[in-house]
Amino acid sequence: MKISRSIVNSRRERILETVRNGGDVSVNSLSEQLQVSPLTIRRDLQYLEEHKLLERFYGGARTGNAEVPRQNSRELRKERIARYAAGLVEDGDSILLNTSSTALAMVKYITSRNVTIITNNGNIINEENPSQATIVLLGGELRYQKGAMVGDFTKNSLAYVAAKKCFVGCTGISPDIGMVTEMMSEVNLNQMMFQRVTGTTYILADSSKFGIRTGGVSCPPEKIENIITDVNAPAQMVCEFREMGTWVYQVD
Repeated sequence: MKISRSIVNSRRERILETVRNGGDVSVNSLSEQLQVSPLTIRRDLQYLEEHKLLERFYGGARTGNAEVPRQNSRELRKERIARYAAGLVEDGDSILLNTSSTALAMVKYITSRNVTIITNNGNIINEENPSQATIVLLGGELRYQKGAMVGDFTKNSLAYVAAKKCFVGCTGISPDIGMVTEMMSEVNLNQMMFQRVTGTTYILADSSKFGIRTGGVSCPPEKIENIITDVNAPAQMVCEFREMGTWVYQVD
């Protein structure tokens, strides 16, 4: 039951994020994006409207005059995780970032000099880059909705690079399954990122990601070195990870 509730909450938070970023959003587009039925989306939208988080209209939803409480929002947790992760980047580091929005948010918080960022996230070209880090785009087939570079070209490019550190976001994480990635086209790429690191790897996962097991396994639990999450992460799962030797950092 707890796992099901976690999945539902995660989906509703993704709906809120999509509505905030895209304005008017249709039920059908949300259904396709989240791979659930239109009926499920309508129920989610009804719940979110009842809690004054968005405004429904026929066939979709918009932000309207609803105001999301920032102190409890997933976005705020993600920003804090990103800021903490950025503090782990040192002068001269080369780092790998995947298509995670949390990993991407790190860029604007990096203050170290002479940093090289290697990524398959096409959205990075629009991101603030105050440290003037060198950006290396891996190229490949661009998935417009997410801005992700995928495919054989991306894999081949990744095979020719190595980085000191890796910061990877995920769809879900659990002590029994490990890190999972929802989009199958990105599973192997995330796996490769862990392999192309000479130093330390970090998984960025806000508390809503804990307990989600659907998707392809990008990193088994015994290979997870570090997790950066927030203080709301389930205590039992955090304890299990730590017992396996994983360092779990929880930001306030």
